[in-house]
Amino acid sequence: MNIEKTVIDNFCNLIKFDTTSDPYSSTYPSTNSQNEFAKILAKKCEDIGLEDVVIDENGYVLATLKATSNNTNLPKIGFIAHMDTSPDYCGKNIKPNLIENYDGKDIILKNIVLSPTEFPSLNNYIGKKLITTDGTTLLGGDDKAGIAEILTAFEYLKNNPQIEHGEIKLAFTPDEEVGQGVEYFNVKNFGCDFAYTIDGGGAGEINYENFNAADAIINIMGKNVHPGQATNIMINSAMIANELLSMLPDETPTNTKDYEGFYHLTDIKGNVEKTMLHFIIRAFDKKEFENKKQTIANIVDTLNKKYNNLLKLDLKDSYFNMYDILKDNMEIVEKAKRAITKTGLTPYIKPIRGGTDGARLSFMNLPCPNLFTGGHNCHGPYEYICVDSMVKAVEVIINIATDI
Repeated sequence: MNIEKTVIDNFCNLIKFDTTSDPYSSTYPSTNSQNEFAKILAKKCEDIGLEDVVIDENGYVLATLKATSNNTNLPKIGFIAHMDTSPDYCGKNIKPNLIENYDGKDIILKNIVLSPTEFPSLNNYIGKKLITTDGTTLLGGDDKAGIAEILTAFEYLKNNPQIEHGEIKLAFTPDEEVGQGVEYFNVKNFGCDFAYTIDGGGAGEINYENFNAADAIINIMGKNVHPGQATNIMINSAMIANELLSMLPDETPTNTKDYEGFYHLTDIKGNVEKTMLHFIIRAFDKKEFENKKQTIANIVDTLNKKYNNLLKLDLKDSYFNMYDILKDNMEIVEKAKRAITKTGLTPYIKPIRGGTDGARLSFMNLPCPNLFTGGHNCHGPYEYICVDSMVKAVEVIINIATDI
């Protein structure tokens, strides 16, 4: 089996399917397209020859590759990726653009230019094979690259039963991009001692720190009357929203980096009568996280006193920093380091300025660091992935499974 060809074929086939999740849906999964995609993945698992293939009642795809080693003391290891793509950008009609030998120059796509000047990571891949978007959609590498890499690794091991390994399992989850990826995941039924999400960035990357995360939805009620008769009567909810924004610290994703947290306004809809603001709040440090949530609450309280309780805050935690769990399970990080080193790469640790399913799973008694896929610039038309990195990701999964 040619790993490179298989992983490219898997990836380019998987991204044909629109699996955009919907943060405002009341269903789970949030979009029916993910249910349909789950059926395709389950069929692929069966074709590979995996066992215990199932789509459970919540849309999770699960499958097992039985152990080939006689050592019954080996841990059961899981590999996890998510099926949905981000609602931040179009995920329909994706047309991958394969560049056989990247020359280091600007890549001209429809309406945009993917330039190494703006995206210096491209300079690492001169002479390498890249897959980009056509400039009109995201690519879907987050996280169909992870799915493709897991499927390719499992197929390789299935086709080579002489290679000794313990029992390994895969899980493909819905709705990770809207913070609900493992909302109904049954860790006990999954039956693994630990797992890895395959949902990271550049080759060699390991993540075991991530943001603490919360969502804040603020609804503001105004009072709309004819503007010619509005004196001392009209209350413009959109103007109150503007006042609220002016009261926030200047800590946005644009102005922060590394371990710095932020407030991110992801959506705002409104008029005179009613305005809704949706924020995500992020911080690595738990105390900073609590302070940021309190800042939002204090601003709302201040404006409620001024405007007679016209604002309503719905504040909800999404996930927490998995380091709080993984600091006591570093042997599984060391296993990943060995697996990466064996491919010829140098492993490096990078905090995630975001989150993965593994963050929540770690707090559900399934320690779960995150490993690279090879992708860059996800959630938009500048997304690309290096094929050589995808091959290395496959090899890392194989190496982890066979590190006995």
